[in-house]
Order: sequence, then C-alpha cells, then structure tokens
Amino acid sequence: QVQLVESGGGLVQAGGSLRLSCAASGSTISSYVMGWFRRAPGKEREFVAADNWRDSQTYYSGSVKGRFTASRDNAKNTVWLQMNSLKPEDTGVYYCAAYSNSGNLYDVGTYDYWGQGTQVTVSS
Repeated sequence: QVQLVESGGGLVQAGGSLRLSCAASGSTISSYVMGWFRRAPGKEREFVAADNWRDSQTYYSGSVKGRFTASRDNAKNTVWLQMNSLKPEDTGVYYCAAYSNSGNLYDVGTYDYWGQGTQVTVSS
C-alpha cells in the first residue's frame, strides 16, 4: 500500500512556474513507476509525465515536453513536477500516481495508487 499526498498547486500567471510535490508513505517508491496526471475542467484525466525506475527514463506528454520536469528522490520518498512556462491550458487538478507491476505508464488504468490531487490554475 502506498499513500500519496500532493502539494504545491496554486494560481499563477501565464509564463510562470510552479513546483508540485508528492510525498509517499506506507512503502518505498524505489520500485514504483511514479506518474503525474491532470484533469482539466470538463475533460478526462490525462497523462502528463512518468518516471520509470525500470529503464531510468522519464516520459512526457507532447503538450508538456520541454516545459515540465519530473524527478524523484527515493531516499525522501518524494517526487516532484517542475512546471515552467505555464499556459492557461495547463489548468487543472494534478494527480500523483504509482504502480509497481507491468503496464502502460501512459494509461490511467495501469496505476494502483493515487493522491487526492492539487489544483493548478494558470491565468492569461
């Protein structure tokens, strides 16, 4: 069992930055794929980024690649999402998620554990 708690959301102007944190407890995240998803108003939850310990690669959606950076510190049992050059279309609730078995890291259904989400609002 893994409990995930996100923080760091807020209101920011377009072009600004935010750093989201996700603190894990209950189990070490070292053997978990850690993902970030978001849900914009009126839309489905969508993949943003994922850090895959199996291949030491970080994966991003096309809409955030080059602007967002996902990272982790296993010793602190924490992951982060650094978001730069924010756009109004980045507005939404951001979720941290984790899974340990095999699966498609881009797929919402692959993830076993979810945080409660943190609101990010980007004004134009």
